[in-house]
Amino acid sequence: MGLKAYPVIDLVATGNNIRRLRMERGLTVRDLQSYFGFEEPRAIYKWQKGESLPTVDNLYALGSLFEVPMDQILIPTTVKLHVVGEQQAESCCSSHFMTGYFGCGKGLMQFQPFVPITLSAA
Repeated sequence: MGLKAYPVIDLVATGNNIRRLRMERGLTVRDLQSYFGFEEPRAIYKWQKGESLPTVDNLYALGSLFEVPMDQILIPTTVKLHVVGEQQAESCCSSHFMTGYFGCGKGLMQFQPFVPITLSAA
């Protein structure tokens, strides 16, 4: 068992980065809303304010739209060192994963439950 750096995403810095990447490409929030097929732009504003993160599939789509790798969208915070054994990591992360949380240790990040988006027929 050794020390391993545990990466943590900085939500506010990531949100600012999404906003910067969008603006650099001359795209509006409405453009992104249309691209994702969202009925409302609320999710995109939440990403940009650092209130939430895109889901993995939406992050992948953002990378494609912005023509950057996903890891250039996400901004890490200063790295903390955790001593993690495989068994400990497995039990810690899997139990939080099942309850809608992601991550181990003090900085748990809660995600909203997945709700399928229904598109209007318009």
